[in-house]
Amino acid sequence: MKELLEVREFDSIVCGSVRENSSNCKPLDKVQFDELLKFIREFSSDEANSDALEFMRIGYKRNIGDFINIRNYVGLIQLRNGFQVQILPKIDFGKDDQDNSQTKKVFLKMLRSLKNFPCKAFNDANLKVDKMNLYEIFINMYLQEVRQLVKRGIKSDYVTQEDNISHYKGKLLVNQHIQMNFAHKERFYVAFDEFHPNRPENRLVKATLKKLLKLTASTENSKEIRQLLSAFEMVESSVNYEKDFSKVIIDRNTDDYKMLMQWSKVFLMNKSFSTFSGSSNSSALLFPMERVYESYVAQHIKKIFTSDGWEVSTQDKGCYLFTEPKRFALIPDIVLEKDKRTVIMDTKWKSLVDDESKNYGISQNDMYQMYAYSKKYKAKEVWLLYPMNEAMRNHSSISFESDEKDEKTLVSLHFVEVDEIEKSLGELKNKLAH
Repeated sequence: MKELLEVREFDSIVCGSVRENSSNCKPLDKVQFDELLKFIREFSSDEANSDALEFMRIGYKRNIGDFINIRNYVGLIQLRNGFQVQILPKIDFGKDDQDNSQTKKVFLKMLRSLKNFPCKAFNDANLKVDKMNLYEIFINMYLQEVRQLVKRGIKSDYVTQEDNISHYKGKLLVNQHIQMNFAHKERFYVAFDEFHPNRPENRLVKATLKKLLKLTASTENSKEIRQLLSAFEMVESSVNYEKDFSKVIIDRNTDDYKMLMQWSKVFLMNKSFSTFSGSSNSSALLFPMERVYESYVAQHIKKIFTSDGWEVSTQDKGCYLFTEPKRFALIPDIVLEKDKRTVIMDTKWKSLVDDESKNYGISQNDMYQMYAYSKKYKAKEVWLLYPMNEAMRNHSSISFESDEKDEKTLVSLHFVEVDEIEKSLGELKNKLAH
């Protein structure tokens, strides 16, 4: 297995040895630390005003020295020298998870709720999650998608071929024919169409498999790749990735390749689902945990609440803070409506603290935001959904009520157990019923 440093959200990576006794500080030798600094400075996002400095903060502290503070992006960074940094979400299960296998399983479930995450066939039942880092798991996801394609049959198409053959067919290429066959009157240099699997999609899949065979350190993945390559024996490996990707058209006939092409672009061209990219040979598969958590909760709320007669709208864009002219759109994560009753819900990926004097760590801006939602949507009930942590486990209910005489606003907190999300959101549904 390649060298790997495993950290969690909000941990710090320090250059050299850890001088403080802290489980949240991870040491990294100077060579790798400098490589990581280069990654942070080079990598940027396609999204406006977004770059790697948003999820990794560079700083210096007395008695610690240079440090890199991990923020709220989770995934895997592979540096140009092959060293990997694996960032796992900070999930509190209330039980032991020393090998992080439970964390990785839950994180993968959360990822599959993202609309742009290309994985449907993935099954982790037989996957040795505790022995694989995230990059190996992502490779395995790709391989399972390829396996599904091979089972259904790889697509063929009419492909133009050129060859010097002993019988005439197709179109004679005069210049090449004269050059090649001046002394061989029995041969013809022709171009002809042949129904063949050597189409751009298959060339890109084969190129990805060959690259992954070099990258993987997993025996299971290596074995699977070799088996899958045998299904692409009649296909050439892509050598011009951009040209072949430009020829890919996903329609009804090629829908089986849709997710594979997204994965291939990630592996072949160092792209990332989080839009991070760089000019070096480093690569990153990074996911903003706020968005992952929001998507995961919204997906299950739709499933659990619609069966009870609730209308569920996610990322609603119906209201503005100012209406003349329309400015500053209000976009609550979840809007529930039933029998002329409106309930607003907003997800917050943040660990609260059991300290009432500090408002439990709730941001004042978040409360302003909830109050604006309440007034504009005429919703008396607002819920903030935070992930459960050990400090707030078994805590008594927490709510805040405004003192207006006419339309009071009640903001309540609910803590979501991400590993038991259906049970946790079922409890939330029961709270709304009372």
